[in-house]
Order: sequence, then structure tokens, then C-alpha cells
Amino acid sequence: MNSVWRVGIFAKNAAAAITTPCHVGSSTRFRYASIATGVAEPKTQLPDAKLASASKTVAAAEPAPSFNQQRILNKAQVKPISSQPLTDTFGRHHTYLRISLTERCNLRCQYCMPAEGVQLQPKSNLLTTEEILYLARIFVEQGVRKIRLTGGEPTVRRDIVDIIAQIKSIPKLESVGITTNGLVLTRLLLPMQRAGLDAVNISLDTLRPKRFEEITRRKGWGRVIAGIDLAIQLGYKPKLNCVLMRNFNEDEICDFVEFTKDRAVDVRFIEYMPFTGNKWQTDRLISFKESLDIIQNRWPDFAALPNGPNDTSKAYGVPGYKGQVGFITSMTEHFCGSCNRLRLTADGNIKVCLFGNKEFSLRDAIRNNCSEDDLITLIGTAVSRKKKKHADNFIHDNITAEMHHNSRETFDIRKQQRIHSQRYRNYIASPDTLPVFTNLMGAQLTTKYLTQARLYSKTSSNRNSDNNSANLTHVDYAGKAQMVDVTAKQSSERVAEARATVIVGPTIAQLIHVNNMSKGDVLSVAQLAGIMGAKRTSELIPLCHNISLSSVKVEAKLNLVSNSVELFGRVKCTGQTGVEMEALTAVTLAALTVYDMCKAVSHDITITDIKLWAKSGGKRNFERSKN
Repeated sequence: MNSVWRVGIFAKNAAAAITTPCHVGSSTRFRYASIATGVAEPKTQLPDAKLASASKTVAAAEPAPSFNQQRILNKAQVKPISSQPLTDTFGRHHTYLRISLTERCNLRCQYCMPAEGVQLQPKSNLLTTEEILYLARIFVEQGVRKIRLTGGEPTVRRDIVDIIAQIKSIPKLESVGITTNGLVLTRLLLPMQRAGLDAVNISLDTLRPKRFEEITRRKGWGRVIAGIDLAIQLGYKPKLNCVLMRNFNEDEICDFVEFTKDRAVDVRFIEYMPFTGNKWQTDRLISFKESLDIIQNRWPDFAALPNGPNDTSKAYGVPGYKGQVGFITSMTEHFCGSCNRLRLTADGNIKVCLFGNKEFSLRDAIRNNCSEDDLITLIGTAVSRKKKKHADNFIHDNITAEMHHNSRETFDIRKQQRIHSQRYRNYIASPDTLPVFTNLMGAQLTTKYLTQARLYSKTSSNRNSDNNSANLTHVDYAGKAQMVDVTAKQSSERVAEARATVIVGPTIAQLIHVNNMSKGDVLSVAQLAGIMGAKRTSELIPLCHNISLSSVKVEAKLNLVSNSVELFGRVKCTGQTGVEMEALTAVTLAALTVYDMCKAVSHDITITDIKLWAKSGGKRNFERSKN
């Protein structure tokens, strides 16, 4: 899936030992230079590999490349461990790599970060320029044909032009693009084009200067528009990424369409991801169909255009307009089946799915002298673990909205700082990953990572396991109610227990004790009501499955000490989903029946402590007495 959401991870720029193009006649060679940044770049020893002979076109007077620099220039093919390490288990071949060059940004968008900015990762945590180029070459040699540079804001790197030139020089790479906020395009676009830049994506959520300044806390709307016009003049067809949010910019939908009338641009409307923290903000999501209706009310002939095989955007256009409009429907109509994208974060993690939280650190592998063959195996292992669709792990604990400026990798920047490295450490410690990582990196190294996870993690280790998968399973992509499909779940014996208490007071308690209530035996009737309630749960709870129950047991006991009726329900079945709702319904109906049987004597009756007591047989067991 395309990285189309605005995310907010930012860190210090890493640029020290870099290469700059040296033009000799019609050919381009590279000599190594240093651009002062005030901070020394960490030295990194790249792993051993076959070294190709230095280019014979380099003048003898030029200094010989260093050992690390020679690896970057190495044209020899890396031998893959498997025939197609970039093909996942569902047959998707990944030819598109997005590389985050930095975590820094020169805007302070309100939905990304506070006005004062955020604490950035140490420079040593980020990939060096050499490591970026080294990994880019490996990915291309394994089948990547398109690379997009993101951030943060990639243009804040002083060596952005040189990075583009060197990546573009990699054999077999077909396209190099960039995603930018557009602030400095008027200054950098021409040199980036000369370096080989093929495509430009620009993040722009508003066409109104005042609103732009309010959103970004910076001036510069005019410079962004000038950058768009310059891109068109230079022959690009820039893509404008616009995240639609209700009560924010939905009043500009038609303005953006009109923007395509005289400009050869591709405006792409991106669905806002409504999940943030533990709350659904469905009121902010504007779906593809709603946007389409708004546009077609003004332009009835607004019609669909042909799409490419891996396009994430649904193309539309107004007849006669120079540009077009696209819809990226990552929420309401996902496009996982054709996803061919991988992501490399600024700190060197390979991310196979934007909505997934599983990552491998290629940076750590490189810095611990992992061989190229093992590095490719590590990449292949990560790709092989990519899920069929992001709904399998849709809502996770740190990404709440990836906006279109993909390099800002979270809506909640403070939470992202806390979780970013922890996600990786948690993953390498998982049972299905640890053996692979240990084989590649060595047991001693893996142990070091696990120790670091304990030392540096700010995430509580005492979380209830139920919180580790905070999926709202009864809500679809658009935030609407849905019944969960349990077809793929295995059938097993499921048991659930629930409890409730009805405080009736001393007078009613004595009447129940001597069985002298006007309506009859309170405890027996409550038991029957509980059993009947469990059997009819699916009729009472809208999204609850209709389950064939094996056993329902309800007990009602009078406690003369507390003057209360204590209710206990136990429900059992063999099936594909649990019966906790049946157990809870049983004790709830029993409690209501106690109230109904006793209300003629007094209304001062309290139903309290309705709770699940235990469940077993499903994916996650639960026992309240142990929590």
C-alpha cells in the first residue's frame, strides 16, 4: 500500500561523508567530498562483499574511494539467497521502495507535532548516507525498480541532490521520486531534476493561504504553489496529496478539482484514518463515495479514468481539464491485493506494511557485520511475514493516521517516540522471529538486543494481554458497525463465566429467605430467566452471533449478611466464537428478574458488579481472580 498518510517522526539530519557529482564531458563520475554539518557522522563498517574494480573512467589524480565507499559503488550483482526474496507468500512482488531520509521537518503542522517541535532520535540511530545507498543498491539488485525519498521532509537534507544522483546511477533502477511539502522546490527542483529526479509528490491540504499558515504554523503557501507551477514547467506532472477531514478542508474539495482545470496535476484525495488512541473519530472521515458525490453534483460528467496495475489511486477527471483527480481509499476500499511497496525508515527498519507493527532492523544488521547474503535473507524473512491485508492487524498501538506525507510516521508524535524502537525489539523477541534473527546475527548479539529492550523500553511490561490487540473488531474501515466474520476461526470448546449482585436490603432479603414474595420463588424464577436470556442473546445484542449452546448454568444465592442476591452464570459451547456475551446476558437477565420480583416491596434495589469472571477456549483466556 502506498505511503499516503502524513506521519510525524522527525529527527536530526544525517549528512557528513557524501558523494557529489563530478561532470566530465558528457559522462558523470563521482568523487567523494565532505559537506560540513557541524556533527560528525558515525563511522559504519559495512559487511564483507565481492568488490568490483574501480571505474576506469575515474581520473588517476582523484583519491581512491574508501573501503565503505567502494561498496556503495560496487556494481556486482548480490547473490540472492532465494530466487525472489521480495515476493511474499501471496505472490506479490515488491518493486517499489520508499526510503525515509530523515525525521526532521521544516513545518509544525498542528496534527503532527507541537509548536515547539519534538525531541528527535540521536543522530547515531539514523542511517548514514553510505548505509542508505548500500541498502538501496541491494534492494534494486533484488528487484526494486522504483524508489521514493521521504522524510520527515527529505529536502532538509543538505545532500539531497547528491543522494538522488547516486541512487539514480544504480543499474536497473527505473524511477526516483520524492514526497515533499514543497517549501523549497523553487530552489531545489532544478538541481534535483538534473541529478535524475523522475517524479514529484507534494503534500498540500489547503488552497487557502491563511488556512495553510494556521495548519502549519509557518508561512509559505505561495512558495508551495510556485513550486507546483515550476514542476509543471519542467515537464513533471506533480501529484498533490490532500488528506480530507470533515470540518477541516472538505469545503475545498471542489476547489482542488478546479485547480486541475489549467494545471497538469494529479490531485489525490486521501481518506483520513479515523482511529486515534483508543477512540474512533468517524465524524472526521470523508469516504471516497461521499467525496465523489460532492464532485459529481457540480460536474455530472466527472468520470473514471484507466488505472495502472499497482495504482493506489482511483483516477477520475473532468472532460477538458488538463489535470486529473484520484482517490486513495485506504479506509473504505483497501488495495492490499496489489500492494508492491516496502518501506525503509530513517533509523533503518524495513516495514512491509504501513499498518503493521512488525519490523526488522537492517541498520543493526549492517553495523554488526552481517554479510550481504544474510542481509538479503533478513529482508526476505520480513517480506515473507507480510499479511494478506492490513485488516489482519489493522489497529495497532502507535500509528493512528499516516497522512500523505508518508515520512511523518504518526499522528501521535509523542507516542511514536516512545514506541518506535520498542516495536522492533518486541518483534525480534517473538517466538516466530527470534530463531531467524539469532541464526543471522548470533545468539550473543540477539541477547544484547533483548537486554536493551529491558533497559530502554518505556512501555509497561505489566499490561494485560488483552490490551495488546486493541482491535475494534465490530467496526469496519469507515467506523460503521459490522458483525465479525468468524469463518476462518477454528472450532473449539468455549466456556465463559459471569457474575452479578443485586442488593435488595434487609426487608426483601428476609421475604426471599422465607419464600414469602407475592410473585413467588425469586431465586428459582431468576435462574430460569438467566437461562432463557443466555439462549436469546443474539436477539438482544445486535452484533452477537447466534450460537448453539451446549450448557447454561445459572445459580442464584441469597446472602443474608450483605442482604443481596448473588448471581453466577456459566455458559459452554463448541464453536468458532466465545460465549462471554451469553454468560453476561444470563446474569443480567437474572438480576433484572430479581428486581421485577421484588419491586412491589421497594424500589431501593441496586444491581451492581455485572462482570465477566472467566473465559477459556478462544485465542485469549481470561480469569479475573488472577488479574
